[in-house]
Amino acid sequence: MTTIKHLLAEKGHEVFSIRPEATVFDAIKEMSDRDIGSLIVMEDGKPVGIVTERLYAREIVLKGRASPSTLVRDVMTTKVIYAKNDQSVEQCMAIMANSRIRHLPVISDGAVIGVVSIGDLVRSVIKDHEFTIDQLTDYISS
Repeated sequence: MTTIKHLLAEKGHEVFSIRPEATVFDAIKEMSDRDIGSLIVMEDGKPVGIVTERLYAREIVLKGRASPSTLVRDVMTTKVIYAKNDQSVEQCMAIMANSRIRHLPVISDGAVIGVVSIGDLVRSVIKDHEFTIDQLTDYISS
């Protein structure tokens, strides 16, 4: 069973964030520049929200708002659903599926230490399955 701690050890702990006072345009530009789908909204070193591409589509585009004049704090999701280091990849997949989210900050001792996406979790499950298949194949062949 792969834990989030193991996944982050391979993936890395880099966290991309933005301030709530930034504009949505700045957030979307940052996501585009980094080729990512979300930013953690941080204030005084603590996570206060999350802003995503999906949120941009729903809160800016569909509502006819202007991203250069709308602040992140006005559209961010403030209920931050997160994972802990000791949770399994499968547990986090269930959290994401049940919450209908694609990005999950990882928090330890009140600090964001990483972010995992649904893609990261799926890749981890595939890797674990491939390892199991290889082990079974070797066992059968021996």
